[in-house]
Amino acid sequence: MPPTHGLSLRRYGASHGSHAHGHFQVLVGLGGQLDLEVEGRGRHITAGEGWVIAPGDRHDFESSEGAQCLVLDTSDLLWSRAVGRTPMTQRTLSLASYLALCLGQPDAPKLALHHGPALLLEAWGPLPASASRRRAIDWAALSLWAQARWQRPLTVADMAAVVCLSPSQFAQRCRDECGVGAMQWLRQQRLVHARQLRGHGMSVAEVARRTGYRSPSALTAAMRREEAASPQPSPATSGP
Repeated sequence: MPPTHGLSLRRYGASHGSHAHGHFQVLVGLGGQLDLEVEGRGRHITAGEGWVIAPGDRHDFESSEGAQCLVLDTSDLLWSRAVGRTPMTQRTLSLASYLALCLGQPDAPKLALHHGPALLLEAWGPLPASASRRRAIDWAALSLWAQARWQRPLTVADMAAVVCLSPSQFAQRCRDECGVGAMQWLRQQRLVHARQLRGHGMSVAEVARRTGYRSPSALTAAMRREEAASPQPSPATSGP
């Protein structure tokens, strides 16, 4: 099982091929240069530099001389606001170096690692002024709205109407703020709801019925796909 705080210290070398996963992955360089390719676009990550890989984005990495990074695997939607933005280098490097030190201790400081992800997000820097002027979308409320309607096919236009945007505006906002396409976001919410119901002891058949899956096997297959897309990290060895 991955650690509950989602932080790990990893070393990168030769490429192992591209892949994708169902959560945000945050990388901050600590040493060396990591050559990262995300959805066909390349970038270099050196000490203090970082990048956020959105759920579903295919990516690959390589480091000819070896690179070390602090990595955060998280499903926190607040990280969507950092997608496509680089961090404030010195601030982020100082924090990442301290968290890496904590991870390397046999008796790691639990408080530091528990609050590390939130501090890392704060250190990433403020949103651009243009983004802060837009009317906020209450994603939690929209998720609850969708939960009450799993029995019927929902579209991007349906969700856009709820938040008083055009379909194209809503689709762009979803990508900007959640890091995924609108329909992928909807699928994620349905699967999260299904897992919550299963966690309360409800049968697979009843969960499938309540969340609109066509059969229990369809629900089980969706859960397995999500698990397969979320690699279990091994400190100092795993790729992004």
